[in-house]
Amino acid sequence: MELYNLKHPDERVSFSQAVKLGLGKDRGLFFPTRIPLLDDVEALLALPFGERSKRVLGAWLADELGQEVVDALVDKAFTFPVPLVKVDDKRYCLELFHGPTLAFKDFGARFMAQCLNVLAGDERLTILTATSGDTGAAVADAFYGLEKVQVCVLYPKGKISLLQEKMFTTLGNNIHTVAVESDFDACQALVKQAFDDAEVRDGLHLNSANSINISRLLAQICYYFEAVAQYRKDHVDAPVIAVPSGNFGNLTAGFFAKAMGLPVKRFVAATNSNDTVPRYLASSSWQVNPTVATMSNAMDVADPSNWPRVETIARVMNWSLTEIDGVAMDEYQTRDALLALQADGYLSEPHAAIAAEALSVRLGKDERGIFLGTAHPAKFKDVVDRELSLNLPLPPELAAVADKSVLSATLAQDFAALKAHLFATLRD
Repeated sequence: MELYNLKHPDERVSFSQAVKLGLGKDRGLFFPTRIPLLDDVEALLALPFGERSKRVLGAWLADELGQEVVDALVDKAFTFPVPLVKVDDKRYCLELFHGPTLAFKDFGARFMAQCLNVLAGDERLTILTATSGDTGAAVADAFYGLEKVQVCVLYPKGKISLLQEKMFTTLGNNIHTVAVESDFDACQALVKQAFDDAEVRDGLHLNSANSINISRLLAQICYYFEAVAQYRKDHVDAPVIAVPSGNFGNLTAGFFAKAMGLPVKRFVAATNSNDTVPRYLASSSWQVNPTVATMSNAMDVADPSNWPRVETIARVMNWSLTEIDGVAMDEYQTRDALLALQADGYLSEPHAAIAAEALSVRLGKDERGIFLGTAHPAKFKDVVDRELSLNLPLPPELAAVADKSVLSATLAQDFAALKAHLFATLRD
């Protein structure tokens, strides 16, 4: 598999290099020189999830890694179910929260960890990543205890749920966490500065586990195929798929799946009040407003890093961006969406509720669709309990960390302070 840097197309790398580098020159995103088209998608959809995922990922990686290695990566990474649950006559939820940290990012983080475990050799690596919620837990769980990998996760102090926070800030060992006194976009900017600083990048052998890393995106393609496979058991049409969107890695993976031949009618990019993309799709003007804190905090991203990949796929495939319906929901609409799902007998959380409502408002009379359930409702227990007048019981994964102490350092939004902290904490 060959990839190129979207900012510097002359920079070409293999998959192994892209996974280990994370970003290219000038923080450019790596993009494949070729998107594989699958020959018999209908036959693939009839396979079990694991076997199909090996075929899907093998189309990208077998030429470089070998199919046996790809098979082993899938077997170790995808060890939990992906149910498609009927919500009403027109909507289904693909529940992506049955992994160890109860969020969709378990797929990408676990696959990336397995890739690096195979590809790193004797090299010691530092994973530096920013999270608006679920990435931190998924990455920490996936890399916890790996001898050759140190992890540092930046997150906006006071702007993610306490249970989300405790899932990755209580581990210790090779997992280090920093609460930044700002928002997610500031955390992401600090990560980008670190990758631009040669002393930090080379001295600590930096890599990033955000959705900018191509290994995470490839893993996420697999559950789009699973969504349609389960949907096709009852329907012959192609579904509309609504994606709760923050940094737009999830939608990028969906676009890759469609480019490979997956029958998807179109996508709905559902955001909260951080609505840069819906406004852009409506006006063709890219204007980034200050980040707004919302109850769907994992989507509190005003300047999504993965958007250039979405546009590149559209250009390569000769698609119009009208393939995407952009829908933004404010806090009042989010509350109403949660209540509406509860009235339908389905318990959800703010991110999936936004996608569910966006799907409803964009479905045509004869259309059906799928929205992605990206996190277990209990990960947002404070919001769900408040808005739905409940007292959700904690699943074992959350109960195990509820009483643990947060081990994070706290830093201002200052790169010099972060650099000093990284070298003091992570250097051998």
